[in-house]
Amino acid sequence: MAKFELKLPKMGESVAEATVTNWLKKVGDKIEMDEAVLEIATDKVDSEVPSEVAGTLVEILFKTDDLVQVGQTLAIIETDGGSPLTPEGGTAAVEEKQPAQQIENQVSQIIDTVSQASPLGTEGLKFFSPLVKNIAKEEGISLTELESISGSGKDGRVNKEDLLKYIESRKSQVASSNVNTQKTQQIVAQTPPSGAGGLPISVNGGDEIVEMDRMRKLISGYMVASIQTSAHVQSFIEVDVTNIVKWRDRVKNTFEKREGEKLTFTPIFMEAVAKALKDFPGMNISVDGDFIIKRKNINLGMAAALPNGNLIVPVIKNADQLNLVGMAKAVNDLGNRAKAGKLKPDDTQGGTYTVTNVGTFGSVFGTPIINQPQVGILALGAIRKVPAVIETPEGDFIGIRQKMFLSHSYDHRVVDGALGGSFVKRVAEYLEAFDPNREV
Repeated sequence: MAKFELKLPKMGESVAEATVTNWLKKVGDKIEMDEAVLEIATDKVDSEVPSEVAGTLVEILFKTDDLVQVGQTLAIIETDGGSPLTPEGGTAAVEEKQPAQQIENQVSQIIDTVSQASPLGTEGLKFFSPLVKNIAKEEGISLTELESISGSGKDGRVNKEDLLKYIESRKSQVASSNVNTQKTQQIVAQTPPSGAGGLPISVNGGDEIVEMDRMRKLISGYMVASIQTSAHVQSFIEVDVTNIVKWRDRVKNTFEKREGEKLTFTPIFMEAVAKALKDFPGMNISVDGDFIIKRKNINLGMAAALPNGNLIVPVIKNADQLNLVGMAKAVNDLGNRAKAGKLKPDDTQGGTYTVTNVGTFGSVFGTPIINQPQVGILALGAIRKVPAVIETPEGDFIGIRQKMFLSHSYDHRVVDGALGGSFVKRVAEYLEAFDPNREV
């Protein structure tokens, strides 16, 4: 038998930590290779952590809701083989009960007294004696919590006395917290719930009170923070997309047979937005205090509604470098994986501008909230057949045209009306100039 350390994998350049949301396996369960062991969540997306080996789960090192750093060991899996591979591709040593180890265990207390610590694990930044580790394990103290304790030993090491004092202090805090919780519950029971502005909310007997899920709480926080951060203003423009509608109707079946992908309107709009951002790089920026960060890459976020009603924004990286076929494949891939809950944390990072399609739900236009730290977001309204004045050399007449509204929200701290309005006008110009004879 040998032991394998299941570590939190790297999930993207900007993702350094994740929260354990659910253990799918418990100690003693058999695990197959590539089988999901637990679920984790970053600040934007949930995902699963699979096992790289087959074996039995013998130890869980983090509890639900614990915060884990990338590279830290989540659990120990005992494998049936003699020398399992570690996550780095090395070979884990086989544990054998040798006389030397038995002697080491017997003198662990002596080792602790003289502060000769042994490593707790490759993921730890400090060293702890076997006795300290055993006490911490019995008290349910995680590695992260253990490393936060100030030690009085040599080089700040934590000894038995330090740990016992910490445990006693923690128990006192828990007892005090329980008392405060009981008082809070009494107050809450006597006080009606209140909403925004502290106004009382009446609850009738037939009403149902449901707590927001984790993602909805995050979205709520993001939206409020964005409104409090950016000075939102909007510009609206109506666009004639008749040529685009006719072109798509003509080529969509051929496109799907050839590419194996459905051709929606979204990649056409995304292509126009990416071109406009190249023309107006002042919209492809972020704000950091009194400084403006000019983004080198054009990474388009596309807001996607999830089956549970929540919202997520996967990102098309370097969107300006994609042709229409590449854009369609990227849009479909991210959209399908978003609906299936298969997005990776890195799929939602690095966006520089966002597009949201409110027309999907029948809205003519909208006033979307900026996705921080970006400075603009474009809402695509529903495409409608409307009567319109058509100018010809022979004179004007009324005809039926396919039209839609573009709603542009932008941050007035750094984007004035001239730039915000010119940008959305340029998007409209690209759409109206779409070649109906274009080949894909």
